[in-house]
Amino acid sequence: MTITGKTRLLGVIGDPIKHSLSPTMHNRAIAQLGLDWVYVAFPIAPENLETALNGFAAIDLVGFNVTIPHKQAIMPLLTEISDQAKAVGAVNTVWRSPQGWRGTNTDVDGFMAPLKLMRGWSGTTAIVLGCGGSARAVIAACRLLGCKSVKVVARNADKLAEFCKSFQAPNPLAIALEPIPWSELSENLTGADLVVNTTPIGMHPNENAAPLNEAQLAQLPESAVVYDIIYTPRPTLLLKHAADRGLKTLDGLEMLVQQGAIALEKWSGKSAPVDVMRQALLDWFDGKG
Repeated sequence: MTITGKTRLLGVIGDPIKHSLSPTMHNRAIAQLGLDWVYVAFPIAPENLETALNGFAAIDLVGFNVTIPHKQAIMPLLTEISDQAKAVGAVNTVWRSPQGWRGTNTDVDGFMAPLKLMRGWSGTTAIVLGCGGSARAVIAACRLLGCKSVKVVARNADKLAEFCKSFQAPNPLAIALEPIPWSELSENLTGADLVVNTTPIGMHPNENAAPLNEAQLAQLPESAVVYDIIYTPRPTLLLKHAADRGLKTLDGLEMLVQQGAIALEKWSGKSAPVDVMRQALLDWFDGKG
């Protein structure tokens, strides 16, 4: 990749953000498409979010992805938000228009992509760990997949109640959610078809942590799928223990690829090289990136 005076910037914002593999994936795809762009990670503290957006506008940034903890906080700062992002209540992809910053949510489709290849999900029971911005996309996906019962587990009772309320009508993705205190997680695992971790528990640099212990995983049916949207490390301790138990597992790599492909298509107007993006991540994990 040759950076010139004409090279334009893309990126991802978050706090922390050093762990992000989005630059690895997107820069490989940008090169494949022949675009004079470069994608970098921007560490933006919550108190600096609005300042960062003003700076991005000043340098004519093409667009950017949004991760923890900004997916909800950024919404009031945008000029236009897609219907899906409004329904989800979180934005993960932003681009510049003549009217200002526009945002959408590509996490929903990214999360669903690998699940659709495994089985049908109509009438199933899902347990979602966490109630932050990423959890909002997962809940929307569960609704679109046809899950019959969705339980949301979190430690903060007030935040959990507000989260569940936000998915009631008139939300177009309205779904009945059952709030579960973290202390009651174990007794709710029996009968779950899908368990999704949307918390940062187990993410680098805290690789030795897991939201479920081995005894809790043993309570899940043998047909259950454990999905950890974390992709560094790969696998997480949760997925290692789940695999040892004989359970089917999914990590966040394919979700990262699929949501990133949709974002790149919005920024560039070109079809994203999905296979190239996936291979860039696999090369990184194999030490070839």
